[in-house]
Amino acid sequence: MMSSIARSPDVDSMGAGEIHVIIGPMFAGKTTALLRRVKSASDSGRNVAMIKSSKDTRYAIDAVVSHDGVKFPCWALPDLLSLKQKLGPVAYDKLELIGIDEAQFFDDLYDFCCEAADADGKTVVVAGLDGDYLRRSFGSVLEVVPLADTVTKLTARCELCRKKAFFTLRKTDETQTELIGGADMYMPVCRLHYAKLHRDSAEPVFKPVLSSDRSLDEAKVV
Repeated sequence: MMSSIARSPDVDSMGAGEIHVIIGPMFAGKTTALLRRVKSASDSGRNVAMIKSSKDTRYAIDAVVSHDGVKFPCWALPDLLSLKQKLGPVAYDKLELIGIDEAQFFDDLYDFCCEAADADGKTVVVAGLDGDYLRRSFGSVLEVVPLADTVTKLTARCELCRKKAFFTLRKTDETQTELIGGADMYMPVCRLHYAKLHRDSAEPVFKPVLSSDRSLDEAKVV
């Protein structure tokens, strides 16, 4: 069912918005890629805003911080649709680019992207996990792929063999989907090691059929 979008009266004068999605496992550089894009826009004089979930307090409360320490001031919000109220209509109207980090934590991601890009003419850059530790869709990130102008799938390096890592492995016994943590709780792994570790665990996710020459070619960027 199509979302109901209130079209801004001056949307034609603003021009079309854009949506760009950056996905991949943990430690793939998603936040770094997002920060690079937002910083570049800010340095060129564009009005930008960065948003992260208020659930994520790992490195800072009021900044998006990459695993290697790069940071940018942000709004920490429980939901995305409250941004307009937080900023006020005048400040929101001046925004040109909105960056969203850890997008999997926002239930209203799809509705916000539709409204910001389609109705308000904003460029929205979304960074988040495409899958959880069980390789299942995480939050609403994959739901915005059909809306996107571009989708970039990043890879990390397998912590066990240094080959390309497409998946996130949880190191602890907790089973809830949302468990915020860093290298103490998660590590990136290749397909071979993800399958092997789950096969050897007490609660395997599946029974893998593996080939020793399984290709680990780099993911494509759409």
